[in-house]
Amino acid sequence: MDNATGTRRGFLRAAGMAGIAGWAGLRAGGQAPVPAVRAARPRQKIILDVDTGTDDAVALMFGALHPDLELVGATTVNGNVGIEFTTENTLRVFDHIGVKVPVYRGMGSPIVRSDFPTPRSGGSAFHGQHLDLPAARSRASDTDAVDFLIQTYSRPEAREIILVPVGPLSNVAMALKRAPRILENLTEIVLMGGAHDMGNVTASAEFNVWADPEAAQVVFRSGVAKLTMVPLDATHKAQVSREDSARLRALGTPAGTAAATFIDRRIQGYMEYDRQARAAAPVHDALAVASIVNPAVISTVEANVDVETEGPLTVGRTVLDRRTRSNAKPNARVALGADEPLFVRMLLETLGRTAPAAGA
Repeated sequence: MDNATGTRRGFLRAAGMAGIAGWAGLRAGGQAPVPAVRAARPRQKIILDVDTGTDDAVALMFGALHPDLELVGATTVNGNVGIEFTTENTLRVFDHIGVKVPVYRGMGSPIVRSDFPTPRSGGSAFHGQHLDLPAARSRASDTDAVDFLIQTYSRPEAREIILVPVGPLSNVAMALKRAPRILENLTEIVLMGGAHDMGNVTASAEFNVWADPEAAQVVFRSGVAKLTMVPLDATHKAQVSREDSARLRALGTPAGTAAATFIDRRIQGYMEYDRQARAAAPVHDALAVASIVNPAVISTVEANVDVETEGPLTVGRTVLDRRTRSNAKPNARVALGADEPLFVRMLLETLGRTAPAAGA
């Protein structure tokens, strides 16, 4: 990590913890703290690439409402549900919380295959198809998501924008294949995907990578300057409980109420599908976004990461080489741990906010 990035993230971490502490004191019955006078600072710009089901929705709300982030756009991709649903769901989220963020419809299929390695249909127990929110009033941009990414990262000022893919990597890979030059300005990617010790769609693979393994391979082999991977190994160590969900609902904000609805559905799905005894669930994508604000919410190791694109038992597996058996240098920081209490506090503080247009 270079000095500029370290300084920026250190500042965001300190500011985020101060906000959490103030919120916690207020919830405990104390007085609202008098805000300290501080110099204006630029917010960290991000683009979220999403296949919006329930955890993407929480990530979108976190990115749109956190005071230290500027969500400059959202690109949609085929994944948890089909592209028509992921786009509609993304628009529903922004309309529900009252923010204006451009949405760009993207790839409706993997970059090489005609479908997932094993074709699937319908919505899962964790997502359904349409989110439980009113139909969108806003519309997606006429610009395609891949074109938007190429246009954005063709400009030097885009070096300040972190790309945050939290679905299959089809849009990102296609942009890199069509315009490799964008790597000059696409300097940082923080992605949710992959697994080391656990899979979810197969014993070997996590869904986002498995859904388009060739695209994931393109991204991991791209040579992007900074790549952080937040896999299942981390997200399952930062779960949100039924009690936490009730606290989100009690906030009474549009984001808090919606997040509680989505998380309750996820908890039910994990208890039934994964036979998880604890009434809690990971909210994968939101953890990746939270790590940009406060890197302490995850713990990482350096590794070379590549993706298996063949083999009935291993397709979509992210292969971590921490012992240089491949003679390849590390190309990613990989999160293998997470701070659950910190993550939950960050969710509560951020989703307790409302958009400025709504009176916050």
